[in-house]
Amino acid sequence: MKEPIPQTPNRFVAIFGGAVSGAEAASQLAEKGFKVVVFDQNALPYGKIEDGLPKWHHKLRDKEEQKINEKLSHPLVSYVPNIRLGSDLSVTEIARDWGFSAVLLAVGAWRDRPLPIEGIDEYIHQGLYYQNPFIYWYNHRHEPNYQGIVYDTPDDAIIVGGGLASLDVAKVLMFDNVEKALRARGIETNLFELDRSIAKVLEKHQLTLDDLGIKGCTLYYRRRIKDMPLSTMATDTPEQLEKAEKTREKILNNYQSKYLFNIAPNHAPVDKIVENGRLMGLVFQETEFKDGRLVNIEGALKEVRGSVVISSIGSIPESIQGIPMDGQVYKIIYEECCKVDGFQNVFALGNAVTGRGNINESSKHGKEITEQIVEKYLSQEGESAMYKEVFEDRESQISFHTNKIMDKISLTKPLSIEQMQELDQKVSELQQKVGYTGTFQQWVDKHLPLRLEEMIDLEH
Repeated sequence: MKEPIPQTPNRFVAIFGGAVSGAEAASQLAEKGFKVVVFDQNALPYGKIEDGLPKWHHKLRDKEEQKINEKLSHPLVSYVPNIRLGSDLSVTEIARDWGFSAVLLAVGAWRDRPLPIEGIDEYIHQGLYYQNPFIYWYNHRHEPNYQGIVYDTPDDAIIVGGGLASLDVAKVLMFDNVEKALRARGIETNLFELDRSIAKVLEKHQLTLDDLGIKGCTLYYRRRIKDMPLSTMATDTPEQLEKAEKTREKILNNYQSKYLFNIAPNHAPVDKIVENGRLMGLVFQETEFKDGRLVNIEGALKEVRGSVVISSIGSIPESIQGIPMDGQVYKIIYEECCKVDGFQNVFALGNAVTGRGNINESSKHGKEITEQIVEKYLSQEGESAMYKEVFEDRESQISFHTNKIMDKISLTKPLSIEQMQELDQKVSELQQKVGYTGTFQQWVDKHLPLRLEEMIDLEH
């Protein structure tokens, strides 16, 4: 029989990562009477909402970040910023020596899946970009104190991908090149106007891409357009599959009609083109579907040249010293609530769990509302609605997963008052070390970066 959770907390849980997954888990645990400390590698806990969701989604960003603020402001939740697991704190230290009841890894997936061409990573920043740092730069480059890597956005860029993130890359490239070309003609615009529709902005000024001398970037996808992972609609029956395929085509066509980039389906990258120590393009193998399988078309190799190649083929968790890996992902025992192999009390959550078994029991939520989103997709809010669906589906999954983990934690030995106080003291010392002062909301207000929409409002 499970022990009831008392009014005075006697379980203390550490969570690494404070974004959607970490905040939802913290909220669930705190509501059930557990004490929680959330560590984040950044000053702010927003993860990819701040750094990976393109900044034209500012209304959705603000709404999602406010939800995180509310969850992390719970009286039983403490926050420690600027702490990186594996370097600032060792996994063994935090999981075994400190005495936490459990440690949850909600660290997300910040590492780009490598482009599968031998030796191509030798050309990172020499003609090769990856999507995660590229979008990070784009989201923060307007900030006066930005000192990170600066990326080029050439008109002839090659994008390799096929999901929503690769479409974001295409939009960034199109926005930058159209805005520069219009400015050269004395026409001022901004990404928020262009996000509504590049096509409509050009139509308003009686211009075309040809008039501006823009060819547009090209997105290369190894499968058909109807196979693009652009929705979470069910595909369990032939009828559902057909509907999902039509939806994907509709979404892609809508993107292209608004943002005017090029698409080349059935192109798989197989080799690199290098000149004078720089990546100058890729060799693609053309593919086709035959007898229900994706196959290579014999002899159909195509050289494609471009000033940069941007790879956007998915994200995987970063390697953390002390956490065992199984190939590109953490070594996890899925049948035991995604427990990290080698530890009794360390569990993975959210995007830190990739590959198999992402708690399919809770994914029904996303499938049910996708159809409504598709109907709205031609409206201005449609794309943000698709991202909102991803966040809501993630929260649903984490709620389900956290409840399972709580059952396990409730069976562990309660911590004594002295042990709880000792952990509180260690957390307080870490907060002091990183300069964390005041309430969580005061910290957020102090460290929130300057928003581009505020700068545009000030200028106009």
